[in-house]
Amino acid sequence: METKKATQVFEALTSEARLCIFRLLVKHAPDGLVAGELSRLADIPKTNLSFHLKTLVHSGLASVEREGRNTRYRANIPLMLETIGYLTAECCSGHPEQCRVYRRESCVDATFLPTCCGGKTSDPESGHE
Repeated sequence: METKKATQVFEALTSEARLCIFRLLVKHAPDGLVAGELSRLADIPKTNLSFHLKTLVHSGLASVEREGRNTRYRANIPLMLETIGYLTAECCSGHPEQCRVYRRESCVDATFLPTCCGGKTSDPESGHE
């Protein structure tokens, strides 16, 4: 992922409303949600929702598809994973001992963390796989 694309993704998620909408789309992947359901679940008026959805679609984080009278939105899960990979690509920079400290301090389940630290997939000190 290029830095320019990553910046576009992060800018799209700087709004609390857009972050909420994107997380709802991720939760309902791969089917996505129609705009009316998104409006109801996010508690965002439809007029405001369209503004936020336009930003998410423009960033590539969501796709849009017409279904008769409805408009369905879906999260771009591959782009989300690519963004996570971009953030963690240089994790620990060859210092796995430091990365293990960070993993112990983190509340994130280790199964969601990169397999850095010399290719190890678990941290024996934390008990996480």
